[in-house]
Amino acid sequence: MENIITSKDNPTVKLYQKLSSSKKERLQYGLFVLEGLRITEDALRDGSVSHLILTENAYSKTADELLQADLRDTKVLVISNELGNRIASTDSTQGVFAICRIPSGRTPAFCDDGRYVVLYGLQDPGNVGMIIRTADALGINGVILSGSCDLYSPKVIRSTMGSVFRMAVSVINDTDALFALLEENGVESSAAVIDKDAVKVTECSFTGRQAVFIGNEGNGLPADVAHRCTRRVTIPMSGNINSLNAAMAAGILMWELKK
Repeated sequence: MENIITSKDNPTVKLYQKLSSSKKERLQYGLFVLEGLRITEDALRDGSVSHLILTENAYSKTADELLQADLRDTKVLVISNELGNRIASTDSTQGVFAICRIPSGRTPAFCDDGRYVVLYGLQDPGNVGMIIRTADALGINGVILSGSCDLYSPKVIRSTMGSVFRMAVSVINDTDALFALLEENGVESSAAVIDKDAVKVTECSFTGRQAVFIGNEGNGLPADVAHRCTRRVTIPMSGNINSLNAAMAAGILMWELKK
């Protein structure tokens, strides 16, 4: 077994903890972290891992599997089980951690009849991660974050269940630049709103390139953003409430996009 690191002051361990807790540090270093065996396997296949960190227990259980990956650009460290529990963000850690490189300048790859979802102002990491995962499952062509929470926060990454490495995910925080990009690429946009006068999404005919905008969990889409979209759509409901969780609504809207 490799030399086992036991000190919390080890530079790589300290870097992992900084990246885990601070968006500023993630932006400064161009790195983010993740925890868990399956998502680390996805990251290794993606080629984005700069450091693979395993506890003693994890090394004995998973080394044969994980070390088969191409690790030419990856530094492998083995840490004590106690240190693994210290840096873990889950109660029952698998002892598998990674530091990954943030991709530079990802832009959507617009394709014929492409389907896209724009997350505008979403602040719940669980919602953002779940929507990315659902988009992956439904075959959506790309996800764009605008004014939303940090894509590379541990909670978002964990909620994607590895889909962040399989989906084309872009961050475009400039609203004017976002609409200009959609217009230049012939993408029609639909604003998801709660409004009985909006078009029922079940009655829409989505042809060509299409994007649907999902707004903030509490306030929805700003009125000016909704009116800049090609049309305003709503999910018809006949129960006792008039709104849905953002991730649930996004799932329904993406399903309709793909029909």
